[in-house]
Amino acid sequence: MMSFGQCPSNQGAGMGKVPKKPKQTKKSIRTTHSAKSLRLQRGSLPHSIVEVIGTLQKAGFDAYVVGGGVRDSLLGLAPKDFDAVTDARPHEIKAIFGGRCRIIGRRFQLAHVYSGREMIEVATFRAPPKDDTHTTDDGMITRDNVWGDIEQDFARRDFSINALYYQPIKAEVLDFCGALKDIKSRTLRLLGDARVRIEEDPVRLLRALRFKAKLDFDFDDSLAEQFNQENWALLEQVSAHRLYDETQKMFSGGYLTPLLPLLFDYGAMPSLMNYAPNEPTPLMMAVAQNTDRRIAADKSVNPAFFYAAMLWENYLYQLAKYKKRGLPFHEAQIKAAEKTIDAQRIKTAIPKFAEQFIADIWLLQPKLVNPRVRDIANLERLPKFRAAFDFLVLREGYDTHLLSEPTQNMGVWWQAYQDASAVDKAMMIEAFGTQAGTPKRRRDRNTKKDTKARELEQLKELSLRSDDELIKTRPEPLFVVAGAEDLTKKTKARAKLPKPSMPTPVFEPVNFTEADFEKLLANDEPYIPASRHRKRKPSSTLSIKEREQGVSEDQAAPQALKPARRRTRKTKAAVTENTPADHADKSASKTDAGSSETKPKRTRSRKSNAKPKEDSI
Repeated sequence: MMSFGQCPSNQGAGMGKVPKKPKQTKKSIRTTHSAKSLRLQRGSLPHSIVEVIGTLQKAGFDAYVVGGGVRDSLLGLAPKDFDAVTDARPHEIKAIFGGRCRIIGRRFQLAHVYSGREMIEVATFRAPPKDDTHTTDDGMITRDNVWGDIEQDFARRDFSINALYYQPIKAEVLDFCGALKDIKSRTLRLLGDARVRIEEDPVRLLRALRFKAKLDFDFDDSLAEQFNQENWALLEQVSAHRLYDETQKMFSGGYLTPLLPLLFDYGAMPSLMNYAPNEPTPLMMAVAQNTDRRIAADKSVNPAFFYAAMLWENYLYQLAKYKKRGLPFHEAQIKAAEKTIDAQRIKTAIPKFAEQFIADIWLLQPKLVNPRVRDIANLERLPKFRAAFDFLVLREGYDTHLLSEPTQNMGVWWQAYQDASAVDKAMMIEAFGTQAGTPKRRRDRNTKKDTKARELEQLKELSLRSDDELIKTRPEPLFVVAGAEDLTKKTKARAKLPKPSMPTPVFEPVNFTEADFEKLLANDEPYIPASRHRKRKPSSTLSIKEREQGVSEDQAAPQALKPARRRTRKTKAAVTENTPADHADKSASKTDAGSSETKPKRTRSRKSNAKPKEDSI
């Protein structure tokens, strides 16, 4: 496809793509307007954008405020952010701002400059692509990092209303394409050939719908013709991550209520979700209105909440399928949520935390409609309770799908429960339990206690009774055996056998005299602690039997000293005797030559197990 500012390339026989030569475009008419005449004041701009523009200008580069910030300021709207454009290359911007700058992007290389807590996006002037190297067969540009001047840069911008360049320090506005005229007539117009510009970037279709809903502008004829099925099919080539970022801008811009019908009317929804309905459901419109109200009140919103409403019917269809297969309800819920989110991930790459947020809202709906009495207090403490409660309230008034279960007006009850005090909450929970119906039959715990009491009474009676007494209370038998009563009667009538008498042992008393104690004190063997037992020398090497036989230590010594068999090493002389002569000569020469170098072998000393002696004072 031919891009803006290019002519068709000539292709030779048997050759590939030939680089296109840029077409000689007409010289643009540059119009300079005074910022004061357009009611633009430098003081209304944030300090961050003025500081970035001033720093680039001091470094010798041209820099301007461009894009939606200038457009919204001329329309009297509050700009969401301000972007800058300069003739400095990304690496030059990095050199100027240093650590405050971060270069991002592959397709569109940009510089993020941080000024305080604010971030300013700084782009370099771009020119039309020189060839088809980074262009798909359908004409979509996959990389746009061809640098140019300001006149080439305005031609690369998508809509005319975004091609105004504001220099706050010089207090002037540059217009190259009649952008001010389009703003006054409230017209959305693509620069160049509308068909080619859509082929270069199909996301411009979504941007056009977003600007129409936000600014209430009308499409010009050439742009209105581009909303067809062929161009919507080009969105399949756009990455799912970029489409998700675009939906983030659409859902959290504060104009979702007028935008949602446009997405259905112009055929954009099948490119953003699977099994899209023909028109927005009442639940979608209610969520859109609630989201816009929160943004207008300067409250936080989560775009994933609208995804939960947008995919609600798809989730109900999947849940009905899994319930028909006979799965348990909670398991069917989990599988239905996973199936729905997996199918949506192909269209828009929803982050993991947003997927979990959506699934939690769906899974909490039955628990809020039919809560267990014991779980009511815990449900209120869940992190996703507030989002699930808001979804329940919106369902009560706007969910008309046939597969959706009734909410039983529980949204009103939960609202009253949140507004109540701690005492009132306890009373509401108790009242809710009685209204829910009679509780399930449970085992009587008092019966178990009575059984234990009877068993303890029987054990006490058995332990205190005498042999002749009868048991007053008997435990009930578990099984009834035939003839058990006759057997118990026979055991009672049986004669008692006499108990054998055991003689009691008698010990003779032993009296110790003072001589016995003196003998103990005169003992020549001192007490030796167990820790030093190994160092003790025995008083006698004789056993008790040898002592009784009258054997002396001199007689027992020759028997104890027996020659120990030790393996002695053969001397070198003995070795040489047993070896041949030539081998002995060689070994002898070696020993003589290395006698001077030989070192004495180290002998390993064994460590003693005894404790070291304490130093005497």
